[in-house]
Amino acid sequence: MRAEEFSSVYFLGIGGIGMSALARYFIHLGAKVSGYDKTSTALTDQLSREGINIHFVEDTNLIPRDTELVIYTPAIPKEQKEYRFILRKKIRMMKRSEVLGMISSNFITIAVAGTHGKTTTSTLIAHILRSAGIPHIAFLGGISKNYGTNFLIETSGSKPPVCVVEADEFDRSFLQLNPDITIITSADPDHLDIYNTHKEMLASFEEFTGKIRKGGSLILKAGVKIKPVGSSAYNVFSYSVDTKNSSKTTNSKNFRATGAVIKSGVYHYDFCSPNDVWKDLVLGLPGLFNLENAVAATSAAFLTGINRSQVAKALHSYQGVVRRFDFQIRKHDFVYIDDYAHHPEELRACIEAVRVMYPGKEIIGVFQPHLFSRTRDFAKEFALSLDLLDEVILLDIYPAREKPVKGVSSKLILEKLQTRNKVIIEKEKLVKYLKQRKPAILLTLGAGDIDQLVQPIRTVFET
Repeated sequence: MRAEEFSSVYFLGIGGIGMSALARYFIHLGAKVSGYDKTSTALTDQLSREGINIHFVEDTNLIPRDTELVIYTPAIPKEQKEYRFILRKKIRMMKRSEVLGMISSNFITIAVAGTHGKTTTSTLIAHILRSAGIPHIAFLGGISKNYGTNFLIETSGSKPPVCVVEADEFDRSFLQLNPDITIITSADPDHLDIYNTHKEMLASFEEFTGKIRKGGSLILKAGVKIKPVGSSAYNVFSYSVDTKNSSKTTNSKNFRATGAVIKSGVYHYDFCSPNDVWKDLVLGLPGLFNLENAVAATSAAFLTGINRSQVAKALHSYQGVVRRFDFQIRKHDFVYIDDYAHHPEELRACIEAVRVMYPGKEIIGVFQPHLFSRTRDFAKEFALSLDLLDEVILLDIYPAREKPVKGVSSKLILEKLQTRNKVIIEKEKLVKYLKQRKPAILLTLGAGDIDQLVQPIRTVFET
């Protein structure tokens, strides 16, 4: 079965970042694409402008009668009216992950997995491929700032395209993939509503490594405690940032950044492969975590056969991903950064990066917890990371796919915070509060609908 076989495709949950990339792929193939989502967003507005018919009410009459394939996200409740209708009508139905596996199986595939870092890494790989003129298809988990989209495709030329995908651990989705190159950026505890324990989650990551095609490669971040499955059939590399700054090459299967220094807010460094050193690379993004992501992306590019000058050009011109350490305002007396961080380790990495860039400055962070289950499971860890701020402003939990859990609210985090400068504020009152507070450095953090506050905050502080 191939994606090209379907001429009319319907999406349940089309506004999701992964779903919308697939929708754009089917539009590229010339299929008629339509879909449902719960709410209208800037992304669904853009999809509509691209020719996709989208509605926001559960109405089975709005599902095209010629629909041949329905693609759905696990976030769709089983009691959803359209979902139940499609089951009764026995229309072919596939999860987003199954469709991504079907598409990528026809191409050389680079898959990026990890509880954090995968969006920046996969988007950077796609940017390197495009900059180097290599045919590619990329399904991204964020909006590339270089191209303004989460789907990239360039298939001209004699060579088959390289497919870049984010390998999502949620719902074990990544087990649908069979990559040629797999990157694992991290495997911190997360999605315990799915896995129950960290050990079970790690076992799923290990099972994913067994999906690598014979003769392929695994690029594993140093320190991530995963035991590769079936590693005799593929190459295993590690990657890291070398704090000892040794530029000597070795025969080990290790990629690393060495000699890293910050100049004008960005990293200058050398890239060491097992048998070579690429001198004087410049990454156009701040943050140690972004340098780690760049080493992972460069490692994949190296194994793909892309040369130093092509990679160096792409690294320097890479602008990042919307809502990933995303500078909104940069003034001498005020800096505003918006970030998608919704896991304790992501929060820590973001806040520490800001501390390095702006030593001695007061940093205020607004955090919207994402999911009741994640808040319940990691309240202590969230508090430890948020205590790195000078002031913590909490919003109510964004539920996403979940129903409320008794006794679970943002107060769980608030009560565990050590700082005295902490408060829970309603979203509607946040902008007014910040205007009165006038922070030097402001961060908005979270994966929910906190992004809807970015423009109102910008408006207040740009005037």
